[in-house]
Amino acid sequence: MLQSTNTILMIRPATFRLNEETAINNYYQTTSENLKSKDVNKLAQEEFDSLVQKLRDTAVNVVIFNDDGSQDTPDSVFPNNWVSFHQNGDVALYPMFAENRRRERREEVILQLENEGFKIKNIVDYSAAEKEELFLEGTGSLVLDRVNRKAYCALSPRADEELLIEFCEDFEYTPVVFTAYQTVENKRLPIYHTNVMMCIAKDFAVICLDCIDDVKERKNVVKHLKEDRKEIISISEEQVNHFAGNMLEVSDSKGNSITVMSQSAYESLTQAQVASIEKYSKILSSPLNTIETLGGGSARCMMAEVFLPKEG
Repeated sequence: MLQSTNTILMIRPATFRLNEETAINNYYQTTSENLKSKDVNKLAQEEFDSLVQKLRDTAVNVVIFNDDGSQDTPDSVFPNNWVSFHQNGDVALYPMFAENRRRERREEVILQLENEGFKIKNIVDYSAAEKEELFLEGTGSLVLDRVNRKAYCALSPRADEELLIEFCEDFEYTPVVFTAYQTVENKRLPIYHTNVMMCIAKDFAVICLDCIDDVKERKNVVKHLKEDRKEIISISEEQVNHFAGNMLEVSDSKGNSITVMSQSAYESLTQAQVASIEKYSKILSSPLNTIETLGGGSARCMMAEVFLPKEG
């Protein structure tokens, strides 16, 4: 079982803007006077293209689906929330909190991967849970330790515990459940996605333990990470605000580890934290200021990992 993959799916945005429907509980989204007057979609496309180029330059296989704008999906640049692709040929489709994000689930995206020679055996569709107002937003809500079969999940309005259990039964993962908080106007409010404050790589985990207010839950998470021999690289809530938790380990064509993050995330790290990551992995960073500010998501959210088997 692999923890990281050489192939990722990315969706080039066509109607990127601040999504009012997600801003309700994504407190990382902010309006910016500087961005109001400019063509934010064009800026987002430039950031997207730059990241794709850097990934391809380091021999990561990037499959791009071009959003055509027909569905008016401001967050289409974040595909990892609605779909995940697994090593056994299964594809999971997830229930989304925001109604306009449900339109991101498009068959054409999956067909494009099939056309590229990837084999899909089975589609596991959880999206019917939307009718009951229950949500589990893919590998935004789930941070997967694929080797040790553990699904770390911070419960929130976008991560329902029953759906998490159902996913874990279907895909044979052990759930590691907790609640993660951030301070918003002096209140502790749930962080909307686990992958904002946590990243699991083959040999290390980047995590903001200060976000887990419950001492028992925090100890439990640490116990699991230590049990699986991950080096724990602790980040602060301030670093989470710069998207330092929103990283993803991918592989180059030779199987070498690359940890992808935004420039903002990289610049927020201390030298010691950088050195800890670089013991195991090469760091690739790219500026994503527009996407982070208006979208409230960063590098990890832009990449849907493709673990599917390939023809031949």
